[in-house]
Amino acid sequence: MPTPASRPYSIGFWLMCLSSFLFFLSFNLLLPELPDHLSRLGGGEYKGYIIALFTLTAALARPYSGKLADTVGRIPVMVLGSLVCFLCGFFYPWAVTVTGFLTLRLLHGFSTGFKPTGTAAYIADIVPMERRGEAMGMLGVTGALGMAFGPALGSWIAETFSLNTMFYCSSAVALLSVVVQGTLTETLPKALRQRFSLRLLKLKWSEVLEPRVLSPALVTGLCLFPYGAVLTVVPDQSRLLGLEGHTKGLFYVFFTVASLGIRLVAGKVSDTHGRVPVLRWSTIILAAGLALLVWSPSVAWFLAAAVVFGIGAGLNSPALYAWTIDLSHPDYRGRAVATMYIALEIGIGLGALLAGWIFSNLASRLPYVHALSLVCVLLAIGYLFTVKSTGPMARLAVPEPAPEPRLRRWCKAS
Repeated sequence: MPTPASRPYSIGFWLMCLSSFLFFLSFNLLLPELPDHLSRLGGGEYKGYIIALFTLTAALARPYSGKLADTVGRIPVMVLGSLVCFLCGFFYPWAVTVTGFLTLRLLHGFSTGFKPTGTAAYIADIVPMERRGEAMGMLGVTGALGMAFGPALGSWIAETFSLNTMFYCSSAVALLSVVVQGTLTETLPKALRQRFSLRLLKLKWSEVLEPRVLSPALVTGLCLFPYGAVLTVVPDQSRLLGLEGHTKGLFYVFFTVASLGIRLVAGKVSDTHGRVPVLRWSTIILAAGLALLVWSPSVAWFLAAAVVFGIGAGLNSPALYAWTIDLSHPDYRGRAVATMYIALEIGIGLGALLAGWIFSNLASRLPYVHALSLVCVLLAIGYLFTVKSTGPMARLAVPEPAPEPRLRRWCKAS
């Protein structure tokens, strides 16, 4: 029988990648059209809330998704997230007021609060540690494909058919993701699984954050702040530079294709050379992309900034995921992943909120939005150069910590 090392990418891994592609495609279909849609509803001044509200509920959901992934199972957590995506996409056409739309954005955020947490824990369960960075890179490629095709496809559907058709297509794609997840086998050991009950939703502070992964969480928050800011102002910046209609989503396409290309090798590089050295270089490249966005006087420079920013993000993401899982305990892997995602949502949410506040629909303020993002990435660079970097083999050789009390109690009971 093949060992995990000889067969690192099972059918389950590829099905998970397909599910991730469909999930990210679903809610990225909407992104380019939502700012204009909100303006038509009379809420143009609330554009910053489109991303901020989404990430707020995602962040609030993370501790629960982490605990449930470690108790109920990885797959139920993923299915719940995808079902929320399905339902919200279906109801967008019925949200015809600013309050209704923003409420739906708030609820939609629960989808990313659950699905990616379960996905990352599932992948960590089925892939050998020495291939972890590479696997996270491959998973990131499929998610990035969804992010790349989503904006352009969404704009095309809205322009060719209607906005409501775009919303229903987003809902249908999320439902396909649920169908794929239904073919997977649960990886949480049976001895650790519990039936869902309301008591599992009662959280202690120790169940919210995993202290072992605070370093990657801090870097994640600082590096994802620019992403929230960019998502908020890029549709308007694109229009100001003359990118209209089906070209409105070009920044997302260039960003994601660049990110996609580098992800194919980025994870493997972090397996070979270590997570921290790769993160140092990736944050420097992110900073260069943001510096270009501060300046970008033309479409050509704007899209060049998208490429550089995408390369930095593509290098950054697999290494952060792998670093988080490296430092986590297997029995609390869901909580560790959730901690990183809480930082991610806080970074994206604050970036979106502050970007909307600074921008205020004034073109002259766009450089200040990107300059603030640049400051956050420079702080991440400074922190990474204070973190001690060990060789990859030394990192892999570190033994797992002793089981925590919950696992010890189970051992005694059995």
